[in-house]
Formats: sequence, structure tokens, C-alpha cells
Amino acid sequence: MVKSKLQKREEVRKSFAQFLPEGSVDYVVSLFAKYPVRFKIVKPRSTKLGDFRVLPEENKFQITVNGNLNRYAFLVTTIHEFAHLTNYLEHQHRVLPHGEEWKNHYRKLWMPIFDLKILPKDLENALIQSMVSTKASSCSDHQLSRALHRYDPENNEERHLELLPMHSSFKLQGKTFLKGELRRKRYLCEELSTKRKFLVNALAKVTPLT
Repeated sequence: MVKSKLQKREEVRKSFAQFLPEGSVDYVVSLFAKYPVRFKIVKPRSTKLGDFRVLPEENKFQITVNGNLNRYAFLVTTIHEFAHLTNYLEHQHRVLPHGEEWKNHYRKLWMPIFDLKILPKDLENALIQSMVSTKASSCSDHQLSRALHRYDPENNEERHLELLPMHSSFKLQGKTFLKGELRRKRYLCEELSTKRKFLVNALAKVTPLT
């Protein structure tokens, strides 16, 4: 039996209800109805929360978002990637990925959500502030990232790296590190087994060992 557009829309709505904040689902579903895109919820990635790709061999677009994000982070990342899609539809590859054109699309996509009045005030304020100078990702904007982290499920074992004492050890992605000096918004940390140095985001969630 061929499903109607209404049936398909309801299926999409049910699929996203578990990942998005209450009140935002219908708006996000409307974006799927308006723009042609393949959307995938994927396993957590340490280097990015989501991405947008053009699939030229199929003349289609794809957005992926990490499935372990809290509802607000999932929404922010989804809007971020949809801004890439709408920006591409208007400009293709003629503009920078996170240039002024993309920023304008990102801000425009947020306006209907602000009008819904569904966001916690602290997060809404952080988002509005981020609009002044939109970063390439929410991870790059520490004020926004901190606001989003407040809504993560509670984990008594994990801490943000910036809260650990200097020279303390911690685990991250199954590896053990020693916290070093701060370089702008990242700490220079040493992986103890290899003695290699890595820059780790100050807001990375780690498991303290000492």
C-alpha cells in the first residue's frame, strides 16, 4: 500500500519526537517537507555533532546528527545543518561554508522557534548572543555550549575538563590523559601511554581519575 504524504509526515514526526524538545517537532518536520534531504541519526563522533553533504551522484542532500545529544543540542545541530542546506540551495559552492550568507540562513531558521517561546530562558539568551557572531559549531561557542550542557542527562562520573585541577589525569574515549596548560579554549593534554600531545576542548566531558 502506498503511504499518503500525511502518513509519511506523521511517521517522521513520531521518529523525531524522542530527540527534539517539546513544541519544536512540527517545525522541524515542516523543514523536511519543504527541503529534499536524507536525514540520518548516527553514532557519537568526537570531532563533530553533525554534518551536511551534497551527494552529487544521486543529486540529493544528506544531514547527519549524533544520536547521543540532549534534545536542545539535537535541535541546535539540526538547525545548523539545515542552514547549510538552505545556503547551498541559494549559493551552491560560491560562498564560504560559515560565511555571512550561511549565518543569515541560520538566523532566519531560528526565528520561528524563538516565536514559539519553547526554549529555557538561559538557552534562549545564549542562542541570541551567539547570533551576534555565529561560530562554525556550537562547540566553538563556549557560552552556548555551556548552556546546552546544562540539559545533558546527569552523569555523576563525568566532569567538564575545565573543572579538573591542573596536572590531574582523566579518561576520554577509552584513553588516559594528563591535563596540561590552557591554550585559548583547549587544554594541551598528554596521552599517558604514547606521550603524545593533544588539544582537548575545555568543555569536553571526561572521567576524572585523580
